[in-house]
Amino acid sequence: MTEPQRPGRTLSPQEQARLDAIKKSWQQRRQVGDRLGRVKCKIGVYSGKGGVGKTTVAVNMAVALAQQGLAVGLLDIDIDCPNAHWVIGAQEPPAYANGEFTPALAWGVKVMSMGYLQQHEDEAIIMRGPMIHNVINQFLQSTDWGELDYLIVDLPPGTSDAPLTIMQTLQMDGFVIVTTPQSLARLDAKRSINMIRKLNVRVLGVVENMSGDIFGKGAGEELAKEMGIQFLGRLELRPDYRKEDRPTVLASKKVMEEYGHILNGVHEQLEAVAHAASSPSRE
Repeated sequence: MTEPQRPGRTLSPQEQARLDAIKKSWQQRRQVGDRLGRVKCKIGVYSGKGGVGKTTVAVNMAVALAQQGLAVGLLDIDIDCPNAHWVIGAQEPPAYANGEFTPALAWGVKVMSMGYLQQHEDEAIIMRGPMIHNVINQFLQSTDWGELDYLIVDLPPGTSDAPLTIMQTLQMDGFVIVTTPQSLARLDAKRSINMIRKLNVRVLGVVENMSGDIFGKGAGEELAKEMGIQFLGRLELRPDYRKEDRPTVLASKKVMEEYGHILNGVHEQLEAVAHAASSPSRE
């Protein structure tokens, strides 16, 4: 005689809410994965401190990659103060039809930014954490990037909602950390490295921006050595960055050379990761 089945235990409201949140998170990750299925490599440009030039680095990296004949996208995930579209010069907004965004295009780079959704560019975007999380997921799920060799993600400073959402939702191939020569910038960059490592994502290396006689140099290389990661290179503080009619890599041969050196280091790190993943493990 078979024993009658016992009915399952009824979940408490708190347990059901947690279960629903897990299901929603899993569905979002699956939808984002499907949407970005034709993107070969996703790189975040990040630091714990504002004002170190993350957007400038992200934009010029993206344009330099496009100049190499690669298919490149630029996603500005700074929800509060979006300006990557302004820096790259993609003023024509993305198209929107049937629930999908088709990114704007500038200098061979596909661009998506919260700035396109502002009625006035100087208005303040005021959002709490859950709203930021939802906006980022909406961007990720609704943007048709097509086939890309690289998606460069420009992150806001800090170690809270927006960076956390990206690291938990996207399967990032790695992060480029930006610092300036000042001690506080180095400290905040170190905090961002520790956050990335806690979430088991790879740091590809450190870039020292605004390097030179005015602010000094060396903090980026010292930070890379201390944290055991690659120092990708320095970006000198040059008058060329005052030219606003195009990204600086297109206006200065020296700046393009600096970014070429940095991208070579990024490629080396990505190849090392791919080689390690494909090599049989030794017991």
